[in-house]
Amino acid sequence: MKKIKTQVGIIGAGPAGLLLAQMLYNRGIESVILESRDRAYVRARLRAGVQEQNTVDTFIKEGVGEKLQKNSMVHKGIYLHFNNEKHYLNVEELTGGKVVTVYGQQQVTCDMIDIREANGLPLLFEAKANKITDLREKNSQIHFTHEGEKKVLECDFIAGCDGFHGISRKHIPKKIQQTFQRTFPYAWFGILAEAPPACHEVIYAHSDRGFALQSMRGPNLSRLYLQVPNNEDINQWTADAFFDEFDKRVGAGYQVNRGELINRGLAPMKSFVSEPLRYGNLFLSGDAAHIVPPTGAKGMNLAIADVKILGEAFNRYYKDQDDDLLNRYSEICLRRIWKVERFSWWCTTTTHIAPRQTKFDTKMQLATLSYLVDSKVGGHSFAENYVGLSFREQF
Repeated sequence: MKKIKTQVGIIGAGPAGLLLAQMLYNRGIESVILESRDRAYVRARLRAGVQEQNTVDTFIKEGVGEKLQKNSMVHKGIYLHFNNEKHYLNVEELTGGKVVTVYGQQQVTCDMIDIREANGLPLLFEAKANKITDLREKNSQIHFTHEGEKKVLECDFIAGCDGFHGISRKHIPKKIQQTFQRTFPYAWFGILAEAPPACHEVIYAHSDRGFALQSMRGPNLSRLYLQVPNNEDINQWTADAFFDEFDKRVGAGYQVNRGELINRGLAPMKSFVSEPLRYGNLFLSGDAAHIVPPTGAKGMNLAIADVKILGEAFNRYYKDQDDDLLNRYSEICLRRIWKVERFSWWCTTTTHIAPRQTKFDTKMQLATLSYLVDSKVGGHSFAENYVGLSFREQF
């Protein structure tokens, strides 16, 4: 059985794993990335596109933000549509200059893959991690299969960045693990259309017919979502039926630009947290540890926040033999995770229509949305969370 040695073994080549590897490279720390999927699949995987200020700043600082800076779109605010009226929240003004940036997760993933491969650094596709051993010993092992051969990656530490369905979280003993979850009674039907966005900013729309969201992936690509039941057969929807329903839900005289559908999918809505994020030499990051509903666009941003802390913790350990931040990693991350879980849950329950929702419930939603646009305090609270919470208390 072939053995490979490195300092940090990373399972998963999503944004979290790739950024962590880049951070370690910048600090002279060796790493190997194992990714179970093939290269083409990872590069084509369509995910979120709204990036917080902290996320963008981190990509740029770590040397993977050149294309992001050239090709992204900066959003200074967000439109809230409700009661057949549109309202604008200027988040840049409310937060003292912070904004969000639209640049697809797929694009930044490809950027980081290209940079890692150009630097000749180890990134193994179709490398399926099967089990992890010796997590409480000096060296730990990731047992994986690659190119039809069983291999072992021996490392000081393991970063589990392999998503909700990966193997990493399963290696935290049940006797110390706690999980918390909520499954929402609706899903998002999302499409990518070859059509310029009709509005230059993101729109969140509340209506009696259900939630709708307009986002974008570029000046000529619209990313649109409708709230639907969890068991919706999206293949029964024609493009015209989708656009007609979207216009009705957004209201306020808004009409979406129509174009050919180049992607469609159904996204379930779930909140999930697993505690703790560390066991021995294993550290969980991103979807391996937590899931948020897509409302609020926090999934990738929360993963990057984990990695920002983990990368610095590894740096302090190898540079100064200081393991304090490694020991506090789970505690520090969970403080932020639960705040972001709260915001995503709140955004979801405030803007979506639940089955058997009462008229009173709807009135409370509308009152909450009115408060956001009528009160500077309410607007600031939303904007502060939307652009990303500060890191100042965490280091």
